[in-house]
Amino acid sequence: FYLPGLSSTSRAMKSRKLSSSSYASSFFSSIVVIVIIILAICCCSTTNFANAFYLPGVAPQDFERDDLVNLKVNSLTSMKSHLPRDYYTDLPFCKPNVIMSSAENLGEVLRGDRIYNSKYQIQMRTDESCKVLCKIDPLSSEDTERLKAIIEDEYRVNMILDNLPVAIAKENVDSQTGEEYKTYDRGFPVGYQTDDDIFVNNHVRFTILFHKDLETDLVRVVGFEVEPMSIKHEYDTRKEFNEAYPRLETCTKQQGAEDFSSSSATVSPFEIKNGNDGMVSPQPLVAGEEIIFTYDVKFKMSDIRWASRWDTYLSMQDQQIHWFSIVNSVMILLFLSGMVAVIMIRTLRRDITNYNQLDQILLDDAAMSQDAEETGWKLVHGDVFRPPKMAGTLAVYVGSGAQLFGMSFVLMIFAVAGFLSPANRGSLMTAMLLLFVLMGIVGGYVAGRFAKTFQILAWKSVTIRTALMFPGVAAVIFFCLNLLVWGQRSSGAAPFGTLLALVFLWFGISVPLVFAGSYLGYKKDAAESPVRTNKIPRQVPPQPWFIRHNFAVLVGGILPFGAVFIELFFILTSMWLNQVYYIFGVLFIVFAILCVTCAEIAIVLCYFHLCAEDYRWQWRSFFTCASSSLYVFLYSAYYFYINLDIEKTVPSIMYFSYMGLLSYGFGILTGTIGFMACYVFVRVIYGAVKID
Repeated sequence: FYLPGLSSTSRAMKSRKLSSSSYASSFFSSIVVIVIIILAICCCSTTNFANAFYLPGVAPQDFERDDLVNLKVNSLTSMKSHLPRDYYTDLPFCKPNVIMSSAENLGEVLRGDRIYNSKYQIQMRTDESCKVLCKIDPLSSEDTERLKAIIEDEYRVNMILDNLPVAIAKENVDSQTGEEYKTYDRGFPVGYQTDDDIFVNNHVRFTILFHKDLETDLVRVVGFEVEPMSIKHEYDTRKEFNEAYPRLETCTKQQGAEDFSSSSATVSPFEIKNGNDGMVSPQPLVAGEEIIFTYDVKFKMSDIRWASRWDTYLSMQDQQIHWFSIVNSVMILLFLSGMVAVIMIRTLRRDITNYNQLDQILLDDAAMSQDAEETGWKLVHGDVFRPPKMAGTLAVYVGSGAQLFGMSFVLMIFAVAGFLSPANRGSLMTAMLLLFVLMGIVGGYVAGRFAKTFQILAWKSVTIRTALMFPGVAAVIFFCLNLLVWGQRSSGAAPFGTLLALVFLWFGISVPLVFAGSYLGYKKDAAESPVRTNKIPRQVPPQPWFIRHNFAVLVGGILPFGAVFIELFFILTSMWLNQVYYIFGVLFIVFAILCVTCAEIAIVLCYFHLCAEDYRWQWRSFFTCASSSLYVFLYSAYYFYINLDIEKTVPSIMYFSYMGLLSYGFGILTGTIGFMACYVFVRVIYGAVKID
């Protein structure tokens, strides 16, 4: 960003002619360098390099034979309701004698993760078969209805072993190469339903993959797979059930368990047969029925190394679409770069050369000389730096946009470097919140500089609005949605302590940093304008329909949206379909292309407006790129109706509220980029001509 006050244009610039070709050449060279860097990053980002990349954040843990491996449970999640459920609260699952919550960071809490210990007893490299976890007393009608609603909403159980999430393994075949590869479907369904009945997955078979050190005989966990099953266990009812030494008759029949492993929440996993043919019946969900939960443990040696154990979770089978996204964005960038290069090299060079040569030509008719000189965009030189209407609001939005830009840029730098590993649950959201808070000093500085540039005396008012505007909108939306989620008894509701922590981050750190930055920015002298501003504003002539405000603004937002809409699909999939997004290198490239695209489209339309003798470029340059947020929100609505299966009211309100907030922030970010680009552009072109 070019910040006003960091560099000022000297008055001596008015008395000398600047070479317009040097500006054009420098601009064109910069575009070429950016494209070369992007292509170089693309060439380096090969599949092998990505697979060999080490994900930092978690230290490996070595296990000896018979070491106890802690299995933890996390919140239940659903793609239909998007309301996480606590594993133990109000659900008839096996509970340990003492429930202990694991250490959580702020991002985990806001995501709805609630991690606890479990009753599962797993010893390293010790296989178990049909081990009883617990027996649930006959279900009450209330428990049955709650569990029925959970299964109908397709909730999935999430477990963690050595920081690896449990997943159902699926074998796939590449249609082009014919090679087999494995993918993971995280979690497993609580149960499934047929046309007539609902069944509970009360038996799970864990397959734990481990990598062995041949020298020390120590092992590391590199995979955690599960096969959920539904088995109606039988035992001798004449004797009291003993969980310590259970004797289940169904365990002798479980030799054919592989034939009915369930990997779907809606399709029956096996054909139900009656009689003594070796098949067992599934566990129905019926009031008054008792449920016995059991599990198997199978350890399997693997060649996968610990540093690569997340590769299967992070594998993307649609990498060509990501490359198409980059190619699409680069084509838009090259198209706009060509337009800007034409304007800079041909049009502006010709205009600046003509304007500067007119001073040296002696004409008999002075009036004719003046009329010949005052044409095109130079005609509005006395008004182009006039402060816009609602200048304070514009300074607030630009400051907030600078804060969002700083947060996004630094966040992606850390993500590309690998510091935001998915192994660190909630690290991305935690880093986002902390960076936004710390970037308050940047937002305050930019807002203060433009308050001084726009000759606003009430800079404290601008500072307060900068500190409260965007965070305030986000806080109101989050608090209202938190009440709705709390009313649904979901674990996604932030507890009171978390709300206090967020308030402290906002008012205890962010607001003081915004004030400090604004004080530093407003304390400096205002950036000196290349030309004087007339006391009386000139009248703006009628504008052609194609560059009028509404039409130009709507058209200007199409190209920035077009540069990101393909990658936006994967971001929404990660947010709402529980997929892991870790292609931050591609995202960083798309973000860089978005910034250049916003700058170029804003400069092009700003030049057209100045040539039409319309000097009101400040707000227009902001809204030209900010209008892309409208297309982002419309695309999110399209994504909701096409790709999601949300039918309930509260999840729908959550979706559109959060997507509205995301679109609002995206508009502030892109609008700030467009405004800053036009600010630099206007200062350069008017500083390059000689004004008497």
